[in-house]
Amino acid sequence: MDEDAPITDINVTPLVDVSLVLVIIFMAVAPFVLQAGIKVLHSKGSKVSTGKAAIAENVLIKMTAKGQILVNNQKTGIEELPRVVNHALNKSRDKMVIIQAEEKNRVGEVVEVMDLSKQAGAKKLALMKE
Repeated sequence: MDEDAPITDINVTPLVDVSLVLVIIFMAVAPFVLQAGIKVLHSKGSKVSTGKAAIAENVLIKMTAKGQILVNNQKTGIEELPRVVNHALNKSRDKMVIIQAEEKNRVGEVVEVMDLSKQAGAKKLALMKE
């Protein structure tokens, strides 16, 4: 071949390499996109009225904007939460936990309290905002 002749061939090897890498990345990420989330039923009512029996039976966890956690109006820490909730659920008939969070609470904190409540034995979870 003549060294001064222009290159007329197109090298497609780098294009194929990049395409295969993208296919592998999409195959690895696809299962995470299809994961199910938490099913949330939105209440249409403006205020919820609860009877005295329901309040006494259910476990109420209040989360303040300052990061405090109150279980049935008794202050507790995040590390003691499973033990305290489990003790309170033993008195509950339907094993329901109501989590009342303020708008300034982070979603991660609320989800952590939900997870710990489920691990402590809660069968039902309800979310309320102040």
